[in-house]
Amino acid sequence: MKILITLLKPFSFAPAILMMCVIYSFSAQTGDVSGALSYKISYQIVETKNEILASGKSPEQLSQEAAGIEFYVRKAAHMTEYCLLAISVSFPLYVYGVRGIWLMLLAGFVCVGFAGLDEYHQSFVEARGPSLRDVGIDSCGAIIGILLVQAFCWSTLHTPGRKKSRKKRRNAQRRR
Repeated sequence: MKILITLLKPFSFAPAILMMCVIYSFSAQTGDVSGALSYKISYQIVETKNEILASGKSPEQLSQEAAGIEFYVRKAAHMTEYCLLAISVSFPLYVYGVRGIWLMLLAGFVCVGFAGLDEYHQSFVEARGPSLRDVGIDSCGAIIGILLVQAFCWSTLHTPGRKKSRKKRRNAQRRR
């Protein structure tokens, strides 16, 4: 069983690699395609809000409102992508025994480094360009993801009674 676990451990990085491919594919979209996707999502948000609140706004009003929130939708998408990347990077590191501050630093370095490379990649895409602000936004999303993993792992795997029993076992072994 241990051999199987050892052989499967490297596959724990598959979600992180998949997430990097997704982020890269979004960055490879031209400015027009990316903008149209963001606008479409923004319009769906304001249209849904209009239906739920029964505001009765015209399509022109919805269009203006969608244009007004498009920037925030784009930045929320950035944060979400990098939050998911951080989660998918942090769990395998945890599996390999990286814990605490080292987990935060290593996962953070991977995510922020990828954000920088992604922005550099965008400098080669039509009607797109690199943005230091986007790296900062991506980094905020990564920090949130790393903290979520830390909180989840600590809350589910940290049991104070287990540490006491380990200490008791060690003391019992020493006495022998």
